[in-house]
Amino acid sequence: MSAGSERLLKPREFCELVGISYRTFKRWVSEGRIHVVRTPTGRIRVPYSEVKRILGGKLEVKETRAIIYARVSSSDQKSNLERQIQYLTQYCSAKGYRVVDVLSDVASGLKTNRRGLFKLFNHVVNRKVDVVVVTYKDRLTRFSFEYLEHFFKQLGVRIEVVYGEEPKDAYQELVEDLLAIVTSFASKLYGVRSHKKKKLVQGFKKLLEEVEKNV
Repeated sequence: MSAGSERLLKPREFCELVGISYRTFKRWVSEGRIHVVRTPTGRIRVPYSEVKRILGGKLEVKETRAIIYARVSSSDQKSNLERQIQYLTQYCSAKGYRVVDVLSDVASGLKTNRRGLFKLFNHVVNRKVDVVVVTYKDRLTRFSFEYLEHFFKQLGVRIEVVYGEEPKDAYQELVEDLLAIVTSFASKLYGVRSHKKKKLVQGFKKLLEEVEKNV
């Protein structure tokens, strides 16, 4: 494979594959033990062949199997769903991941019996994936993300969240989820048809309206 067409790794990707620290990597580069190239912008990259050379050809570099998961709360947001999938596909391609499945749901982040989410669990349990890629944490679950992350980690799967904070236009979805929680709680506490239940829900709606004005 020519140098021009060979896959180039970021230094930290190379370190992870070879099993060395970044400090060791810098020392090896200065000593000439690793062949590196520079991009037009001056960034250091390591040819993929260097991994096999360092490992003595004894180990094959494990490819990263990725699953893309996207979610929106309602059918009128399907264009957003498509944008999530398109961006995550490009992201995985740039990272060198092999996408083994693209899963999506049109449902609240509070809903547990999502078809796409269940299929994702099956992939994880059957060890058919190395990384799950999502745009935001709440795409997987509105609450208790850390528990899900810990569960996946025990099976050798990491969750890669591309963005940090949710965009402001996700506020309405959060409001709907909070209202669903309060409605469910009030129904169990007072009964579905109770006047107290209606009063509690209406009071919470009013509170949310006040909060929205100050956001």
